[in-house]
Amino acid sequence: MSTASSRQPFAIVTGASSGIGLAFARQLAQRGYNLLIVSNEERIGEVAQELSAISSQLSVISLVLDLGKQSSAQELYAYTRAHGIEVEVLVNNAGVYHDCDILDDSEAFTGLIMNLHMYIPAMLCYLFGQEMKARGKGYILNVCSVTSQIAAQRLGTYGSTKAFLSHFTRALHIELKPYGVYVTDVSPGAVDTGLFSIKPWLTLVGKCLGIIVSPETLARRGLRALFKGRSKATVPTVFWRILCFLILLIPTCVLRLIRRLGWF
Repeated sequence: MSTASSRQPFAIVTGASSGIGLAFARQLAQRGYNLLIVSNEERIGEVAQELSAISSQLSVISLVLDLGKQSSAQELYAYTRAHGIEVEVLVNNAGVYHDCDILDDSEAFTGLIMNLHMYIPAMLCYLFGQEMKARGKGYILNVCSVTSQIAAQRLGTYGSTKAFLSHFTRALHIELKPYGVYVTDVSPGAVDTGLFSIKPWLTLVGKCLGIIVSPETLARRGLRALFKGRSKATVPTVFWRILCFLILLIPTCVLRLIRRLGWF
């Protein structure tokens, strides 16, 4: 673990121990940002060592923190204040996923997903957004989802919490852009992180068709949209926009029939 040096700006990436978060951290390091990477997994220290190898000029700090607790937003903010870390980029990536009927989830998991996708990112935007607004410069990227546009069974809790984050991000983008703070919603469809139980050959076909993207592709497109000041980036664009549009056209009675037939 490195420590903060001088007053060079930092980028915070939550959920950075693997997958999409790690891809964001790598690409921000390649852009020359010092890093504060956060995860509830102890291996985040090993990830910090890997990222430090990108450049000897980088400061990379790892922090083990359970972002499922409501107190963690203030804990993370207090940590940056105590260590003199000036945050220029905030990437709210930490989250959980599974498709499950709403009432079949445990109370603990329901609370966890609501904290991770709504309360914590919103509070981190609030706390660090204040400093960015005062400085007249900053970047916030919130990892949402194409499911935020779909009120579908088995994705009820996941999609609804991502819908909150997506709407919150758009409002914040409008409010903060005049102050030089860019806020972007990156909404991925399927990403090759091993999160989905898809056979390898289907994953390969999906990637060839552009339906499934790599974490690196998602991070690259998300950061490009962020630094250009765009409000939203859907990755991949065409397929998922068409799919979401078509799903919205399906009447609720047809969705109930699909469920009764056991198709989904």
